[in-house]
Amino acid sequence: MPDPAVPPTPPVALSALLAREDLALRRIAGPPAEGVVVHWVHTSEMADPYPYLLGGELLLTAGVHIPEAAGPGTAYFDGYVSRIVAAGGAALGFGVAPVHDTVPRALVAACETHGLPLLEVPPRTTFSGVARAVWQLMARARLAELRRVTEAQQSLAAAASRPDPVPSVLRQLAQRLGGWAVLYGPEGVEIASAGREPGEEARAALTRLTEVVRPGTAAPQTGSASRAGATRPAQPGPPAQSERPAAASPADPGRPVPSSATDSVAGLPLAAYSLGAGHGFVLGVATAQRGPGDHTVASVAAVLLSLLTGEQRSGTGAARSAALVRLLLGAPPEEVAALLGDGPWVVVHARPDGDSTPDPVAASALGAALGSALVDPAGDVVRVLVPDGRAPAPLPGWTLGVSTAVAPHDWPAADTQAARALARARATRAPLVRHGARPALADLVPSEEAAAHARTLLSPVAAHPALTETLRTWLSLHGSWDRTAVALSVHRNTVRQRIARCAALLETDLDDPDVRMELWFALRRI
Repeated sequence: MPDPAVPPTPPVALSALLAREDLALRRIAGPPAEGVVVHWVHTSEMADPYPYLLGGELLLTAGVHIPEAAGPGTAYFDGYVSRIVAAGGAALGFGVAPVHDTVPRALVAACETHGLPLLEVPPRTTFSGVARAVWQLMARARLAELRRVTEAQQSLAAAASRPDPVPSVLRQLAQRLGGWAVLYGPEGVEIASAGREPGEEARAALTRLTEVVRPGTAAPQTGSASRAGATRPAQPGPPAQSERPAAASPADPGRPVPSSATDSVAGLPLAAYSLGAGHGFVLGVATAQRGPGDHTVASVAAVLLSLLTGEQRSGTGAARSAALVRLLLGAPPEEVAALLGDGPWVVVHARPDGDSTPDPVAASALGAALGSALVDPAGDVVRVLVPDGRAPAPLPGWTLGVSTAVAPHDWPAADTQAARALARARATRAPLVRHGARPALADLVPSEEAAAHARTLLSPVAAHPALTETLRTWLSLHGSWDRTAVALSVHRNTVRQRIARCAALLETDLDDPDVRMELWFALRRI
C-alpha cells in the first residue's frame, strides 16, 4: 500500500517554485533545484523540527529559534540542518526580516555541507503566500495529471477497438509512458511488445518480476525483483502498487499474490500487472522514469488487455468442450446447439479493413464485441457463430457479412450466406451487409423443380466453381467489373475473362436483363 506519510497529490518541483516571480525566492545554498520536489509546506520555529516532519517538506523559518550565542564557530546550525535532512526535509526556506536582516552564513555553510537546498524568502513574501503557491502548483499538476490520464484512457480504448487490439494497446501504452510495454503469456513467454526495448538486464528483471503477480508461481528469490505482497519503489515517493485480495498459490499456498509489483534495475523503473482472474497473462512495463499518473494509465491498459485476453463465455467452457466432443463423435448439430445456448443463430464473416491478417487475440476480441466465444479465425476471414438475440452492429476496423437467423441444421447454408454478404460488403465498401431473405417470385416454383431447372441451365459452367461464383457475384453487383474484382480479390481483367467464358459456355447474351434474371434465380437454387 502507498506510504501514508506521503500525500496522494502530485509533488511540486522546487524549480517551479523558484520560477514564480511573485514569490522572488532565491536559492543561496545546497544542490540545484532540478530534481528536488516538495510535497507540502511546513512552518516551524523549533530548534529541533525533526519530531514534527514527515518528509518531503519545504520547511519555512524566520530564525526565531536561533540563540544569540549561535555563531559561525558553534555546532548549532550543523545540528539543526542535519536533523532536517534526517527527517527527510526537501528544502529549507529562511525568511529575511523581521528577526534577521540576512541569512546567517553558518546556516548557508551547513546546508552546503549536508546537501539541503536553502532558499532566501524576501521580506515582502509571506510564508502563507509560499504555502498558497505550492498549493496552486499542486492543483495545476493534479489537473494536468487528470487530463493526461483521461486522454490516455480514450486513446487506449480506441486502440482496443482496432482489428489488432492487443498490439495497438501495447503501442499506445508504450507511447504514453515513453518506454516499453510487453504482454507475457501464462508460461512467461513474450506474446507481443511495443516501444523502446530495454537492455538484457532490465528485460530479464522484468520477466522475473512477472512471476510475483502470476498466480500459481513462487516469488523469485532475486536481489532485484520485488517479493510477493510488497513492492519497492524505483524512486523516492509512494510505490505504484494496487493490491487485490490475496490469492492462494499452488507453489506457496500461503503466499498472497498482488495484482501489481514494481522494481528498478540500474535506475530503470519496472512494473508488472496481473491480467484477468487467474489466467496467467501479465503486462510488463519498463520506462525511463516513473511519472505521476503512470500507474493509473498502465492499470487502464491492464483492464483492457484482461478483457481482450480473457475468455468471453457463451455458456460454460465445459459445455463448449462437450459440444466439440459430441460433434467429433458424430452428434447432429441440433443436439450440440443446446449446449451452447438458445437459438436461432446467425453466422458472421468478418475481415479487418486493410490488408492485415487477424491474429487469434484479435479474433477473440471480435468475438467479445459480438458477444460470442464461438470464433474461428481462418486465414484473412474470421467466422463467428452468434445467437440471434445479439444482433451484430458495425464495428470500427472490420467489414462484416451476416447471415439470416437459422436453426442448427442450417448452419452450413448460413455460412455460405455470410460469405456472400461479406463479399458484397467489401465490394460496396459497406461496414456491414446482412443476407436478405424475403418472399420472392422464385419461391412460387416448387423447390425441387426449381433446383432441377437450375442444374440443367447452369450445367455448362457447373464443373468450374470459379466461373459459377464469379457469375453469381457479378450479377449481384449489377455487372460491375471493379466491385466484382474487389469482392473476389482478383484482377478486373480476370473477371472480364471469366464472364466472357460463362457467356460462351452458356451460349447466351449476358447483357440481356431477362437472361440475367433467369440466371440469378438459378444461381440461388444451387
